[in-house]
Amino acid sequence: QVQLVESGGGLVQPGGSLRLSCAASGSIFSINRMGWYRQAPGKQRELVAAITSGGSTNYADSMKGRFAISRDNVKNTVFLQMNSLKPEDTAVYYCHAMAIGRSYWGQGTQVTVSS
Repeated sequence: QVQLVESGGGLVQPGGSLRLSCAASGSIFSINRMGWYRQAPGKQRELVAAITSGGSTNYADSMKGRFAISRDNVKNTVFLQMNSLKPEDTAVYYCHAMAIGRSYWGQGTQVTVSS
């Protein structure tokens, strides 16, 4: 089992920045990929960014150049640095982990971009 706890969401003005954190615990040795997804009201959950245990990353096209995912293997934490935020980035952001073919989700953290 893997437990994921997100933090760092909140209200930010357009053009601002936020950094989300996701701390993993439990069977962390089995995690081979972690990432962030988001879900806006009335929309499907979508991939934001992901990072493998080897450090390879991938991003949704609309986030490239604005968002950056990173991980601290010592602290078992994944970060999502979000810059140049837009109102359309408003959503609940979920941390995700893949471990031995199983999918785990955090509880989500709200990000609201508004003036």
